Amino acid sequence: MPQPPRVLSALDVARIQLYHLKAIIIAGMSLFTDAYDLFCIAPVLKMLGEIYYHEDSIGTPILSIFYAIALLGAALGQLIVGYLGDRLGRRRVYGLCLMIMVISSFGCGFSVCTSRRSCVMASLGFFRFVLGLGIGGDYPLSATIMSEFANKKTRGTFISAVFFMQGVGILMSSTVTMAVCSAFKTAGEGSPEKTRAAESDIAWRLILMIGSIPAALTFYWRMRMPETARYTALVENDAIKAEKDMQKVMSISKPSQLEEDLPHPPPPPSSSSSSSYKLFSRRFFSLHGRDLFAASANWFLVDVVFYTSNLLLSQVLNLSNKPTSSTNVYDTAFEVAKVAAIVAVCSTIPGYWFTVYFIDKVGRVKIQIMGFFCMAVVYLVAGIPYSWYQSDRNKPSNKGFVIMYGLIFFFSNFGPNTTTFIIPAEIFPARFRSTSHGISGAAGKLGAIVGTVGFLWGTKRDEEQKDAFPDVRRVRVAFLILGGVCIAGVLVTYFCTRETMGRSLEENEEDDDICTSSAPGSPSASELPRITTQAIDF
Repeated sequence: MPQPPRVLSALDVARIQLYHLKAIIIAGMSLFTDAYDLFCIAPVLKMLGEIYYHEDSIGTPILSIFYAIALLGAALGQLIVGYLGDRLGRRRVYGLCLMIMVISSFGCGFSVCTSRRSCVMASLGFFRFVLGLGIGGDYPLSATIMSEFANKKTRGTFISAVFFMQGVGILMSSTVTMAVCSAFKTAGEGSPEKTRAAESDIAWRLILMIGSIPAALTFYWRMRMPETARYTALVENDAIKAEKDMQKVMSISKPSQLEEDLPHPPPPPSSSSSSSYKLFSRRFFSLHGRDLFAASANWFLVDVVFYTSNLLLSQVLNLSNKPTSSTNVYDTAFEVAKVAAIVAVCSTIPGYWFTVYFIDKVGRVKIQIMGFFCMAVVYLVAGIPYSWYQSDRNKPSNKGFVIMYGLIFFFSNFGPNTTTFIIPAEIFPARFRSTSHGISGAAGKLGAIVGTVGFLWGTKRDEEQKDAFPDVRRVRVAFLILGGVCIAGVLVTYFCTRETMGRSLEENEEDDDICTSSAPGSPSASELPRITTQAIDF
């Protein structure tokens, strides 16, 4: 059996090049669309309630379905596309996910019917589910592709920079919603009631469609991306093609010259060792079961908190002092989007940037533990006096409570929301990397469903209480439960999660060989001498 190509060591020590930055933008735009489409649904549902339900508000069952249906599609997409990414290659299915997202986003806007609410909601729900499939499939591919293109020193920074685009997508969804609502409200002043109703039906459709435009613009460059050299070399066992793919990523002279400069890699595993076992075999669980459990459990726990806090932000922090009866369809959605935009600018996006800066200095595990712990403290501190804040709707908002609640978003993103995206892309062997990331992400989306739907039902008021606010006492209990969820995340991270900072991706392959053959004297990737490659500094 031939030795694996030496070009993989060059990827670990390569300087930052133009293609690294280009890959961040291409992969990041898909995360932008993911976040935009997942988080714009909250203000859109407010508009749908005003347009199609009039005096009747959208009930908890319908809200639960629309919050959960895209998340359920995302979970399935992560499982299916994650598996295909390891079987067919990252590049082959990467463009397909983008096409699904773009087409289904436009499909949401073109949901059939304009008068029958059951028809509108059913078609919108269908396209939201298909959209979720594309969104979910993009998670394991974007993380895996970026990790396999990146070098060892700045890999965490690159992947977290891709994930930072999620924060931009959240902010843009709020910005677009406010802009569309303001424009339509101004244009509709003085128009007849029937005309305003028709215009408002166009507004929410436009909001849903706009988010797909930036991702659609990157389709050409995504389709021109080469397959990652690590997948080609370690999964397809095509050393020559891996060298050619690497030339598209790194500035090197010739493959033959590169071969002379690189050190000899460790001997490959025998046919009876790491390369022979399959996914979900006894050997797989023996080597990677703990890592898969830790990645899945942590992602499940953080998404219970993150999606609950984001999607239900307007219900917990209702900053509008206007009586519900006096607001029109645009004012309601505008207020929801405004709250989300304020939190995104003040808490969410700074949290992403802190992670980008510190992830390769502090480490994944420390940041994850710190994030979980700080969120737990904030939830417990904010939850105990929650009834003081909203005991009287006529009182102005408690700014101290708002600031505390904003810290949840900061430490979620400067913490487990970002690190749970990074670690599964680094800790598994190449032939299982996309699948394992998909499994971990699917567990997270199930956690998002549990948290969002559970919060909706657990804090809803009795039928006879016509109040837009969730039940105060139940929200208090929910906050305490979410604090407990964060404490569970601290424990799982501390006892089960391995640090991946500064670790070569090829060490995952060597772990398989060491665990199965126990061959003494095999050098680890960290013991390989550093190499010199020609590169462009930025």
